[in-house]
Amino acid sequence: MASYPTIDSELLRTFVAIADQGGYTRAAEQVNRTQSAVSMQMKRLEEDVVQRSLFQRNGRQMLLTAEGELLLGYARRILRLQGEALNSLRAPHMVGLVRIGTPDDYVTRFLPGVLARFAQAFPLVQVEMHCEPSFQLLQRQDLDLTIVTREPGKEIGQLLRQEEVVWAQAENAMLHECATLPLAMFNADCFCRNWACNALDTMSRDYRVAYSSPSLSAIFAVVGAGLAVTAQLRSLIPTEMRIIGKEEGLPDMPMASIVLLRNPRSKSPVTECLAEHIADGFRQH
Repeated sequence: MASYPTIDSELLRTFVAIADQGGYTRAAEQVNRTQSAVSMQMKRLEEDVVQRSLFQRNGRQMLLTAEGELLLGYARRILRLQGEALNSLRAPHMVGLVRIGTPDDYVTRFLPGVLARFAQAFPLVQVEMHCEPSFQLLQRQDLDLTIVTREPGKEIGQLLRQEEVVWAQAENAMLHECATLPLAMFNADCFCRNWACNALDTMSRDYRVAYSSPSLSAIFAVVGAGLAVTAQLRSLIPTEMRIIGKEEGLPDMPMASIVLLRNPRSKSPVTECLAEHIADGFRQH
């Protein structure tokens, strides 16, 4: 019976790291090896195992050859399957479905990295996302984990982070000079909108809610076009927008709390593990 050469998964792991990082130095940090050890691993993989050149040097950067590109796809699949197999055997209870509720504000800002790390660790868990405003999510009983924004002093659940609410407009806009300030805000039940309107009322500043939407991307599209000013969490403001405030004649805004709620009726090792990943992800930003 013919025998075929095998590829050590550690060689594949290092190979993928070099491809992703573009060189030996950063790849060595990622796989926790010395640069010389990484170099020796690739020499072994190229000369003894696949007998093909997998990289070509372009200055300090390592670029994949055609053969390297081919191997990269297989390497990712092999490592992913290996991870699935080990996780299934070591933690057979880490399977099932987790339902997360969150305002869409946080989906693109905080959750991609969280979900990617969780999927890598527990690939057999299915995550179902429900994106709705906080006031609607608080009324639901069918979600396992819920991320909502709360006013100071009304926090419930686990506090993930606190952030200042700020005013923002397009980089070159001067809408704060308008006699009646045009606003783009979430729909009427949003407490952030209520904060903004109450703060403007207190200082007797004329305004009108020119645009409203439950979608943050829609609000930012309007603001980015120079049509309105908005008030949102500081970390959500895109770089192409300008934060404004007292110097432009606008009132200070309070801090907002982002909290994580757990449904006690669906508590499980899966939901607790994902909750820990979420908490870590919000702390790191």
